[in-house]
Amino acid sequence: MSEQQIQQFDDEINLLDYFEVICKRKFLIIALVFITVLTTSVISLFMTNIYQSTAVITPISSKEGSSGGLSALALQFGGIPGISLPGSSSVSEIVNLLNSYILREKLIVKYNLMPVLFYEKWDSEKKDWKKGSDAPTFWNGLRMLNGIVKVNNNTKDNTITISVEFYDPEMAAKMVEYFLAALTDHMSSEAKRVAMTNRKYLEEQLEKTADPLIRQKIYNLIATQIETAMMSEVKENFAFKVIDPTRAPDKRIKPKRSQMAIISFMVSLFAGIFLSFFIEYIEKAKRK
Repeated sequence: MSEQQIQQFDDEINLLDYFEVICKRKFLIIALVFITVLTTSVISLFMTNIYQSTAVITPISSKEGSSGGLSALALQFGGIPGISLPGSSSVSEIVNLLNSYILREKLIVKYNLMPVLFYEKWDSEKKDWKKGSDAPTFWNGLRMLNGIVKVNNNTKDNTITISVEFYDPEMAAKMVEYFLAALTDHMSSEAKRVAMTNRKYLEEQLEKTADPLIRQKIYNLIATQIETAMMSEVKENFAFKVIDPTRAPDKRIKPKRSQMAIISFMVSLFAGIFLSFFIEYIEKAKRK
């Protein structure tokens, strides 16, 4: 018999030994798999269903807004020291605002979200926090929002997706609407404030300037500031427009019970086989 045939024969014997160990401990493996899968399935049934509601928005470009003329005037005029000229909203600006604490603080206060976020500690009948449970702080509310709200920026399509994961599908959709409303209010009020500040500054410069050409350009800039302030009052589609509005989801995204059961089956199966070989190794070591 050649050396290669001897090696092949030894491999077959080793594989047979492994199979015998598995057969010997099959009840252990089956019991471990059964208990693990059953426990995982029962635990998953008691887990709270989580639903996700999303909305897709895109910034208003300079071509769509009214700031294009202002930008052109600013270029012709060469810039005015001490004045900031409003331009079109950028994706990064909107994403940063959606992730900012200033917007989330307004959201929690305006819509009284603390009892909603910490519903397990809230007594809806007494309209107060349950006895024996610590009342959550404002920072707890901000951290809770950070956990359930996701903001994704799609640079390819120039869109922003905001999603909320919550146990109540209706409330998940409402929270997305709250975020969009708070974003609109913040950006429109900020644009109005900047426009009024710029207008005041331009009117001061107008009194100091005698050159008719410069005065005409300042008049044009003032008119644009007035237009910006008026557009901010309209609010709808001022800084962004909604591509895909939010709606209450009809299917949960968590927990994925079937996936949990499959993973627990695979993990427990490998764990059972490993345990079988480990026990066999211990018994052989004791016999020796």
